[in-house]
Amino acid sequence: MTGQEPGGSSAGGFSFDLCERNTILEKKGLQPPGLLKTGTTIAGIIFKDGVVLGADTRSTAGSTVADKNCEKIHYIAPNIYCCGAGTAADTENVTGMVASALELHRYGTGRGSRVVTAMTLLKSHLFRYQGHVSAALVLGGVDFRGPHLFTIYPHGSTDSLPYATMGSGSLNAMAVFEAGYKDDLTRDEAVDLVTKAIRSGVYNDLGSGSNVDICVITRDKVDYLRNHQYLQGKTYQRQFPQKFAAGTAPVVRTRVFDLTQVVEVTEGGGEAMEIS
Repeated sequence: MTGQEPGGSSAGGFSFDLCERNTILEKKGLQPPGLLKTGTTIAGIIFKDGVVLGADTRSTAGSTVADKNCEKIHYIAPNIYCCGAGTAADTENVTGMVASALELHRYGTGRGSRVVTAMTLLKSHLFRYQGHVSAALVLGGVDFRGPHLFTIYPHGSTDSLPYATMGSGSLNAMAVFEAGYKDDLTRDEAVDLVTKAIRSGVYNDLGSGSNVDICVITRDKVDYLRNHQYLQGKTYQRQFPQKFAAGTAPVVRTRVFDLTQVVEVTEGGGEAMEIS
């Protein structure tokens, strides 16, 4: 980002040397990385007493479902949580890094973490890598200034909104929010609306699926409702071991062997094991 002048002093401004290199590589046939689908539905909404976050639980590897019940709502601070869409390793490590930094800050200052501080740390880190860290985040929490909800894009841009969605199922969830949102929602109304929004993403987006996780953050406590709603649960319970009624399979013929006559077992002294 910065260069060194011949005298050794730091020169300000941007360096675009790599742009020329990228142009040469593209002329030689190298294809630049394209856009990747996040394959997730995450959402958040502000209600009268706090914030409600929601996420589906499907993790995909291309067209394969890698995990049917993963956690996409990450801990940031006792009063702050974050939903992540994108690459699982990126979302987990970025949120873990910021959570560690905020914990050290609380130990050093003796004060609670502010939501805007977490947002600034996250967007600064993502902007530094210019979108190569694939983490699209919905950050929510309650501090001494009240409830806050932010969306943080992989390139580092942010929005502050009363309700927000991200991921491949975000349009379906946003349609539910726009139809059902109102000011001063109660806790139950907010939880029900976020659940409907995530359910809409699960049913209409192939990258989203399985169950609905909900996190309710208020000034006094945090309720993490893991698997708040099972959307694609099994309708039967398999028995282990499998039991079949007598006569289920017909017996065509029977042969009985006396193993004592067929198998001859002898015990003899073999070579002694060397132990020296």
